[in-house]
Amino acid sequence: MTMNKGMSKDELLRDTVKHIDIKKLDVVPLIDQMGETAFQARNLARAASIMDRMQQDTDCAVILTLAGSLISAGLKQVIIDMLEHNMVDVIVSTGANIVDQDFFEALGFKHYKGDPFADDATLRDLHIDRIYDTYIDEDDLRVCDETMGDIADSMKPGAYSSREFIMEMGRYIEANGLDKNSIVYKAYEKGVPVFVPAFSDCSAGFGLVFHQWNNPGEQVAIDSVKDFRELTRIKIENDRTGIVMMGGGVPKNFTQDIVVAAEVLGYEDVSMHTYAVQVTVADERDGGLSGSTLKEASSWGKVDTVYEQMVFAEATIAFPLLAGYAYHKGGWKARKPKNFNAMLAAEPVGSGS
Repeated sequence: MTMNKGMSKDELLRDTVKHIDIKKLDVVPLIDQMGETAFQARNLARAASIMDRMQQDTDCAVILTLAGSLISAGLKQVIIDMLEHNMVDVIVSTGANIVDQDFFEALGFKHYKGDPFADDATLRDLHIDRIYDTYIDEDDLRVCDETMGDIADSMKPGAYSSREFIMEMGRYIEANGLDKNSIVYKAYEKGVPVFVPAFSDCSAGFGLVFHQWNNPGEQVAIDSVKDFRELTRIKIENDRTGIVMMGGGVPKNFTQDIVVAAEVLGYEDVSMHTYAVQVTVADERDGGLSGSTLKEASSWGKVDTVYEQMVFAEATIAFPLLAGYAYHKGGWKARKPKNFNAMLAAEPVGSGS
């Protein structure tokens, strides 16, 4: 059943997605009750208790990984609040969440409530992109693409980690008076590194292709190995780590692999990730990465099995509950900003060294 034939673009792009505010509702009593039930409710309650334990452990560096379309689905404020209250020390994400969705909104654009049964040919004619039941104005997205190219044009040619480029995005928001209620900006302000290992797989890719095409020999490039090295350095400098994973994919594996990378560099006594929580709807039985269990990761020497929990649930439901539980438990109140960006700044920017 199609729902949008004959409707104008303005009619379709009318109702905006509004972001969940975990501060407004204390979910602790609900989740504590879920811990006395069964199935994924009990798993979620245990995952929430592990997240709270991470917050209470002030030596622990908390790494948040993001995969799937989360910001467009209304989870931006959850992450901003976690950054604001020192609940997250590092972010590893897909490009879409950071560029096409968060930075996109910082530019003043919105995501809109849509319909999964829409006529997609009509949407294409109207320059509307669909993510299940969410709409994005393709014309606005092209502005985001172009802005990424403009940022690259403003930088000294060289090889940068995605973290370094995303810091430039934060500076761009500040310099141009854009919306500072942004993950990119809040991370920039708090010194929280944001890594996007597959940086070209989003609006950044289009902007950087345009930049390199028009600047032969004088180009900005993204060095994914430098990403890996910088994140591994964080693990070496702050041995005790916990990971909170929304979805799987590249961000999940990239983050788990830093334990092995540290060992390859000669740091044989590096610890496995002490705490680990993953929310996923993927199945482990096909051997795919997104559904592989944290117990399986232990066989690779990546994740300890004392405080680990898989939650087989959809992130728009589970993430606000987990983050809300950790926020209202207040374990974060003793945590201080780790400002790993300042530590990583010791390496020459754009050197690729």
